[in-house]
Amino acid sequence: MTSMKNMERELLCPVCQEMYKQPLVLPCTHNVCQACAREVLGQQGYIGHGGDPSSEPTSPASTPSTRSPRLGRRTLPKPDRLDRLLKSGFGTYPGRKRGALHPQVIMFPCPACQGDVDLGERGLAGLFRNLTLERVVERYRQSVSVGGAILCQLCKPPPLEATKGCTECRATFCNECFKLFHPWGTQKAQHEPTLPTLSFRPKGLMCPDHKEEVTHYCKTCQRLVCQLCRVRRTHGGHKITPVLSAYQALKDKLTKSLTYILGNQDTVQTQICELEETVRHTEVSGQQAKEEVSQLVRGLGAVLEEKRASLLQAIEECQQERLARLGAQIQEHRSLLDGSGLVGYAQEVLKETDQPCFVQAAKQLHNRIARATEALQTFRPAASSSFRHCQLDVGREMKLLTELNFLRVPEAPVIDTQRTFAYDQIFLCWRLPPHSPPAWHYTIEFRRTDVPAQPGPTRWQRREEVRGTSALLENPDTGSVYVLRVRGCNKAGYGEYSEDVHLHTPPAPVLHFFLDGRWGTSRERLAISKDQRAVRSVPGLPLLLAAERLLTGCHLSVDVVLGDVAVTQGRSYWACAVDPASYLVKVGVGLESKLQESFQGAPDVVSPRYDPDSGHDSGAEDATVEASPPFAFLTIGMGKILLGSGASSNAGLTGRDGPAASCTVPLPPRLGICLDYERGRVSFLDAVSFRGLLECPLDCSGPVCPAFCFIGGGAVQLQEPVGTKPERKVTIGGFAKL
Repeated sequence: MTSMKNMERELLCPVCQEMYKQPLVLPCTHNVCQACAREVLGQQGYIGHGGDPSSEPTSPASTPSTRSPRLGRRTLPKPDRLDRLLKSGFGTYPGRKRGALHPQVIMFPCPACQGDVDLGERGLAGLFRNLTLERVVERYRQSVSVGGAILCQLCKPPPLEATKGCTECRATFCNECFKLFHPWGTQKAQHEPTLPTLSFRPKGLMCPDHKEEVTHYCKTCQRLVCQLCRVRRTHGGHKITPVLSAYQALKDKLTKSLTYILGNQDTVQTQICELEETVRHTEVSGQQAKEEVSQLVRGLGAVLEEKRASLLQAIEECQQERLARLGAQIQEHRSLLDGSGLVGYAQEVLKETDQPCFVQAAKQLHNRIARATEALQTFRPAASSSFRHCQLDVGREMKLLTELNFLRVPEAPVIDTQRTFAYDQIFLCWRLPPHSPPAWHYTIEFRRTDVPAQPGPTRWQRREEVRGTSALLENPDTGSVYVLRVRGCNKAGYGEYSEDVHLHTPPAPVLHFFLDGRWGTSRERLAISKDQRAVRSVPGLPLLLAAERLLTGCHLSVDVVLGDVAVTQGRSYWACAVDPASYLVKVGVGLESKLQESFQGAPDVVSPRYDPDSGHDSGAEDATVEASPPFAFLTIGMGKILLGSGASSNAGLTGRDGPAASCTVPLPPRLGICLDYERGRVSFLDAVSFRGLLECPLDCSGPVCPAFCFIGGGAVQLQEPVGTKPERKVTIGGFAKL
């Protein structure tokens, strides 16, 4: 009873806030009363689409004098209805007339999800009634006695309380009226009584398009369909299952979910307490934020007021100084007027006849008169009346104040997958999205995904306060899969994490070496870079001469370059990139002694298809000898990789069944070579995805060197190590090299 009372919120229509009455299921899976849906569509201006022709007729409870139980009975579909509809309407959409070019689409504003839902052309007529929700509402009404007792619709006044209901008659009856309207021995006597209700529903869910009982569920459209819907074009190619299968699957899922929720009630209560505590902290933090903002704005106001007073004081001082100078100039000019004191005094001095006395008195007077005369001739005001130099340029400040806003945390970084890779170390590169607030530093989290899961939360390894937009993760485990993510931080706090990126680490420790071009028949045709990590074959004239003699006989040379490091134990891995335009390149390994013996004085080969990994082919003539070949090469040419018949059986590179058993695969951006010295096996991999391409045996009875063979033009670039490695001294063939 308690659970029924607590679920009243789930039974309220989002439009009228009352219990559902004939609810319809919208395409967004929310429910709304049929009458409310009509009213909403009317408010949206859809005239004529608010009605639902598939809705049930009004029950006798609303119009008992005009309707009888007989009129409420449904008409059963005729057997030939399927054939008639197939002949007349097959291939047309439901509710659309033939030739309609622009059918009207009805949009319904869902009050629950606040989104516009497309009801199609038929509007509410194409929606299903939620009969299950109606039954739940009815059980809830009966459990809490909502609306009082249901009265018999056939009794004479005063009516008695109804005890039974009849879906076929669509009416409620007391015991006596039920017996009266369902006499024994008639067809009505077979009607099955139900509990009394004011809302009668059909026994089964009917298709709104064809008025047939639904029998299947379309997983593609996520909609119940009938037999007629299955044969229409709208569901062509869709995945349709019987209703029983969909019922069982959804019931199992709902049961499992409900069982999980009921079994974790303590967790739910703990999370509720945590959320309530978060609400309290949010209220306190919000109030503190308001006070901080108010204090900062008041501080800005105080600074502006102080600056205003200072600027006004400066203008006042400048004004007083100018007024003083202009006043003195006015007094000086007034002294030059006729009748002024200076002119009168000068006239009286001129009357003096005693020469020594005149000279004594007139000297000072002459200086004053001369200055006044000069000022009169070169007149200009002693001070300017303009205060343009006191104007303020507040454009930048106004822009700053206008853009004054809260600090934002950095957005989730975007990891650059083209520059992020794993080799001897993991190199991680990222960038912030455009218009993202800057980040002061970053936090990198990483973990292995191929280790058994430990109980409890997932353990991430973390690197804090990483400057820049790239980082090195040193000493990763070999043959592992790492997941990495990044987030930025500034004064506002930490931002969101980037999307996780997964990186495969090499299957073995990385072997660092340089290229040594001292071996081979034509070293002058091999151009090795200064850093000795790239080589290019420049065949020149010999290749042109070979092409000239192509029809009669072709003689091409094999150019070989080796690595300056020999492997004598353990497992090693290295990677390289082959130019897709290379004519024929072989990448692999071989015994140091055999490589020197074979290529230091090797004769020209007869054909460009000559295979330098002759160790594989030599055993073809003597099947009784099962010795491992001294060479293992992968053949690359014109952007393709040749995989021999031994690709699946690990028998060799070129295969022993002829070209018919071979195949080609596209050349990846980088090739990886993994050598297992103890097992005598070498594997070729896609160095980007670490997908295996080929595995074959190798004679490891002595030091094994990386080797690269060229026939015609080609180029190979060794992958650069991520970290800086110290110089090391190696020895090959008795030559010491740094």
